[in-house]
This record gives sequence, C-alpha cells and structure tokens, in this order.
Amino acid sequence: MGIQLPVIETAAAALITAALVSLISTPVVRSLAFRMHAVDVPRDNRRMHDHPIPRMGGLAIFFGFLLSVLIFLPLTEQLRTMLLGSVIIVVLGIVDDIKALGPKLKFAVQIVAALVAVSGGNRIEFLSNINIFSSNPYWDLGWLSFPITVLWIAGITNAVNLIDGLDGLACGVSTISSMTLLVIALIVTEPDIAILTAALAGACIGFLPYNLNPAKIFMGDTGSTFLGFILATASVEGLFKFHMIISFAVPFLMLGLPIFDTCFAIVRRISHGQSPLAPDRGHIHHRLIDMGFSQKQAVATLYIISAILGLSAVVLTTAGVLRAMIFLVALCFAGAVAASIFISHNGPHDAPAKKEPAPRPPLQQQTNRPNRLRPQGPSQIAGNENFFGEEDQSSR
Repeated sequence: MGIQLPVIETAAAALITAALVSLISTPVVRSLAFRMHAVDVPRDNRRMHDHPIPRMGGLAIFFGFLLSVLIFLPLTEQLRTMLLGSVIIVVLGIVDDIKALGPKLKFAVQIVAALVAVSGGNRIEFLSNINIFSSNPYWDLGWLSFPITVLWIAGITNAVNLIDGLDGLACGVSTISSMTLLVIALIVTEPDIAILTAALAGACIGFLPYNLNPAKIFMGDTGSTFLGFILATASVEGLFKFHMIISFAVPFLMLGLPIFDTCFAIVRRISHGQSPLAPDRGHIHHRLIDMGFSQKQAVATLYIISAILGLSAVVLTTAGVLRAMIFLVALCFAGAVAASIFISHNGPHDAPAKKEPAPRPPLQQQTNRPNRLRPQGPSQIAGNENFFGEEDQSSR
C-alpha cells in the first residue's frame, strides 16, 4: 500500500471543482425551488422553523458531483450505471420534494435504482469470513451478491435520509463519511474511488454554508437520498473488496451513525406497535434536542461521533488483524455502554413532554401587564431553533 501524489492532486482538484459548482449553483437551485413550490412549511412539532424554507437543495450537490466526476474520471461500465441510478434517485427526490410521495412508491423506485447500479458490476461479491479459525478467508456470495447489494444500497439510501433532521446534519455527516472513504481509498490505492468520494465531499462542502443553522435551504429528499445512494455504492467498490477480516466492519463504522439510528428507529417503532415507516420524534437528534442541547450543539455532537467512527474505520484499515480485532471489540463494548446510558437517561421520546402550566400571577399584575397575543403553533424546542424532520411532506 502506498499513497500516490498524482492521485492526491487529482482528488484535490475534483473536490475543489465540485465545491465551487455546488456553491455557485445553490442560490440558483434555491430560486428554482421557490418557483416549483418545493418549499417546506412548518406544520408539526418535528419542525421548528417559523417560516417556509425551500427544499430540493440536493440538486446543487448533484450538479457539483456530476460535473466533477465527468471531468476527472473515465466512464467505465460501473460508473455509468452508478450515475444512471443516481439520476433516478435525484428525479425521485425532486418529485417528492414538490409533491409528497408515499413511502412504498419511493422504496420501490430506490430498489430499481439499486438494481441499475448492481447490473453494471457494483456488487458485494464476497464478505470476509468472521471465523478466524477457518482456512477460507472470505465467503463467495455467488447469486446472493445481487439481493445483498440491493438491500445494502437501499438501506443506506434511507439511513442517510432518516438522519436529515437538523440543519446541516445529513450533509455534514455525509462529508465526514466521504472523507473517511477518501482516506481509505488513498491508503489502499483505489484511485477511482478516491476521486469519486473527493467529488462527493466537495459537493457537500459547497452546499454546507447555505445549510448550516440557520438554514437558507434544505437538501430535501433530493439530496439526502442521493448522498446515501452514492455512499452505499462507493462503499461497495471501495470497502467490500478487501480480502481481510476487517473489511466487513469498515463500511459499518464509516456509516455507523445513520445505520445505528435507522436500526434503532425500526426496533423502536415495531416495539411500540407502529409501522417501521411511520415518522416519529425518537431519532438521535430529537433526543439530543429534548435533553436540552441547542440545534448547533446537537449537530456538533453528532459530527464528533461520526468523525470518531470514521477515524476508527481508518485505524481498522491500516492496523494488523489482531490489533484491529482488539480495537473493534473495545469499540463495540464502549458503544454498547454509551447506548445503554443514552437510552436509560432518555426513555421513549416519540413526543415532547408536556410542561406543567406556570402559576398565574396576582390579578393586579395581570391588569397592569400589556395585552399580548399568545402565538399559536408547534411547541418550541431548545429556544426556537430551526428543526427539520425526515419524511417531511411539502405543502401543496
């Protein structure tokens, strides 16, 4: 393994190009979103912005990524099918941001996009054998590679979509995951994956100034599902190809935050007798807000967690097998302890707790107080911070 300087230079150029295109095109996409009525209107207690904010900002991320990839990468069969699948995802996201679509229809189209990518060779053909005593270092999946890869791509696509709940959260986490995969690709000498993820990271970086709190535009399903699709497909090519025992763990660490949040959401909803597709206020970012974090503090906390997981993935890639296994076991133990503490201190938070009404002041004070109209609308969380939940529907 060795990091090649020309690959670093090309990846840097791809990142800068994507960032500039995304940065410049975001105001244009914002105006377009208003014209096409792709606007998020606050209507429930999962949203905290008090005025309509345009969605569909992911289109700018897509433009930056696509232009950079077309400039710096050759169009192989795998890349063509990946881009074609991403176009399907983006078109689906645009329609959903303008006119709300049902979850079953969206999931069906995501499966089609995943099948397109898989048909071009983007497949998980083998998995590392977790049995260290076996003579066979990996499992050849055979025909199972098709359904397993499709489920992986569709799952990660929705996982990134589900964490799109606070200003800049999904975009920032996707940036960290992209940079993690970029570093790993450079270490293991995968130049095409390095350039691809550099373009994705650059597109996210160019969009972030408009998406950080207070957000001027949301990426919407157009952006969150696109980012999940590309991260999932790129991880198939860049991470699942190692003939090492740690290759099975690295993708799950790199995308650990959205994967954990999605799995926890499914278990929570089923345990409460709800549909796994039913939206609620029990995601990690909701719980941090309910614990008293401001939106900026909650996002920063989740950035740090995602960065630690990404660093862990890099360590697992570069360390020896024994050291990697010890590190992974220690990390899993620490994560289990942290999760148990987190759950025990929060409990179910599918809906914000009701506060006891404050005692009424004496009558004399009431008469001397100027008459004010009490605002009607969703309850405030963390001092009127903006809040943007997943699975939102645009006002038509």
